[in-house]
Amino acid sequence: MLQPSESQKPLSSPRTTSYAPLSVTSNPLEQAAIGQPVVIKGEVTGAEALYIDGRIEGTISVPQHRVTIGRHGSIQASINARELVIMGKVNGNVECLDRLDIRGEGSLTGDVITQRISVEDGALMKGSIQVRAAESKLESKALAQQPKAMGATAGA
Repeated sequence: MLQPSESQKPLSSPRTTSYAPLSVTSNPLEQAAIGQPVVIKGEVTGAEALYIDGRIEGTISVPQHRVTIGRHGSIQASINARELVIMGKVNGNVECLDRLDIRGEGSLTGDVITQRISVEDGALMKGSIQVRAAESKLESKALAQQPKAMGATAGA
């Protein structure tokens, strides 16, 4: 009896194709998005990671999470975030608790306060940079508890 050769076997195999977009964060369910046709004038605040591909004028405050400005993003706002990734255009002051990353196609015009900064080749930046020393969590806790201890001894 003849067996089909390797070249005659059907090439179909069970494959699963996913058309889901790639995520910038580790968990796509915990990221809000502002799309390209959206324009916001005012204050944007949040308690989760934020991806912006639209236009925002005002302020952006997401101090505990990452803000990503997409390639089509156009920002005329001050930004306060834990991490900031810029691939579009930002015009405004930036304060990052951890890291600022300006990608090759991104541009930033404004003053920066951060602990770490990365500017790729081709990126544009105009403004001042203030790099803060990283505070350890133990030092922060000690400073937070110090006034309470002093108040207790002063009242005794």
